[in-house]
Amino acid sequence: MLQLAARAWDRLTESIDGTLMLLAVLIIALGLFTLYSAAYENPARMQAQFVNIGVALVAMWIAAQVPPQTLMRMAVPIYAVGLALLVAVALFGEVANGARRWLHVGVVRFQPSEIMKIAMPLMLAWYFQRREATLTARDYLVAALILAVPAALIARQPDLGTALLVLAAGFYVIFLAGLSWRLIVPVAALGAVGLIALIAFETQICHPDAVWPGIKAYQKARVCTLLDPSTDPLGRGFHIIQATIAVGSGGFTGKGWLQGTQTHLEFIPERSTDFIFAVFSEEFGLAGNAVLLVLYVALLARGFVIAAGAPTFFARLLAGAITLIFFTYAFVNMGMVSGILPVVGVPLPLVSYGGTALVTLFLGLGILMSIQKHRKLVQT
Repeated sequence: MLQLAARAWDRLTESIDGTLMLLAVLIIALGLFTLYSAAYENPARMQAQFVNIGVALVAMWIAAQVPPQTLMRMAVPIYAVGLALLVAVALFGEVANGARRWLHVGVVRFQPSEIMKIAMPLMLAWYFQRREATLTARDYLVAALILAVPAALIARQPDLGTALLVLAAGFYVIFLAGLSWRLIVPVAALGAVGLIALIAFETQICHPDAVWPGIKAYQKARVCTLLDPSTDPLGRGFHIIQATIAVGSGGFTGKGWLQGTQTHLEFIPERSTDFIFAVFSEEFGLAGNAVLLVLYVALLARGFVIAAGAPTFFARLLAGAITLIFFTYAFVNMGMVSGILPVVGVPLPLVSYGGTALVTLFLGLGILMSIQKHRKLVQT
């Protein structure tokens, strides 16, 4: 009986990469401790998060069983379905809080834009795999079009956070496929010039009567509030001000678990989701942040090792992009909470409360595990 149980366990875990799994579990554990403190007034959130983790783990295990060759065959259908659902959202989607982001299918309500976080790197990795031997500038333009269409549909909802993550996922594949620095540097320089001009002429550009072509008023307000939160301390600047107070007040060692005053006096908004890093920083301080950063860096390093050892161009691009998506989640969330980036609604990976993003990230981990597992099979 014990031997049968051992064999069953071995079969169940043979596709699980131990290093990735250990790092993910450690980050989730820190997240659960933080969520318990952040959601003290709503204990049901803890129960819901355990359910979310269970679903995410199942999704990861299923993804880990799918060979990269099968993923490559599924890339175009998944992208096509995701694109069709985004069009359906634009035509028939449910409007909530001024945004049209959700579809109702029977009793299920879901956000189709989340599909693109996985579909986009799959599709672009498939495209570059097919064009690997004859890559030209035209191929990068086609890839940019494949990326731009769904990103524009998501931004139009509007959902800038998800649009940013989809754009990042697609750009990483294009970059890893060999995009020349001669094309990247001018665009980056133009962006830097625009940022400098924005800071230098903030008073004029951010005047209430100033109009930014193609930019909605609330999007302009987010950027201007980032530049100077004190202009609206009880409105749009409240999030940034309170979050930075919490981060700074944690000091080196933090105030202690469950002892965060900004958290428990309810000054931190969205403290279970987008601003959970402020709760973590207040209670665990710089030392806790260092531990969390080390875990994230280790997770990224393991992802890059898997990408470097992938047997095909498709698998290398996909693994590299998924790894960098984790970096984007963490960098944008921490930057947003620290007041160096605009508030765009990106959760802290494996820490923030929520099911959709957690499942998406664990699907990414499952794909990395599949690539690692089948790398071994190909080499033998």
